[in-house]
Amino acid sequence: MRSNLQIASEHYAASGRGDIAGMMADVAPDARWTEMAGFPCAGTWIGPAQIVEHVFRVLGGEWDDYRMTLESLIDGGDCIVGIGSYSGTYKRTGRAMQARVTHVWRLAGGKIVGFEQFTDTLLVARAMQIDRAARDSSH
Repeated sequence: MRSNLQIASEHYAASGRGDIAGMMADVAPDARWTEMAGFPCAGTWIGPAQIVEHVFRVLGGEWDDYRMTLESLIDGGDCIVGIGSYSGTYKRTGRAMQARVTHVWRLAGGKIVGFEQFTDTLLVARAMQIDRAARDSSH
């Protein structure tokens, strides 16, 4: 049986390949996935279908080259912590961003049952913000 650390590591590897099915392979049907308030897909989503629809489709559709670069993975048994950086370019503004991020994974019975994201949402919001001057001149 794979360890919880291996399961989280495999999720990040699948993410790096753009393999959504691989990313969701070990997510429990009732997993609670929480993206921070202020983040583009903020909220708590339940189960793989909601997670894909409200998180990964949003990020893939609104950002170019959006990625999470993992720097370290900390094994806390049933709680795994991933530390790294987000990067990407917001399509509507053409602005790039890079923000530090921490993911807290909760696992039980070989399945991901919980996920919570912590990141600097201001850096993400700045990349998404349309300049007032540019917006005003278009009217």
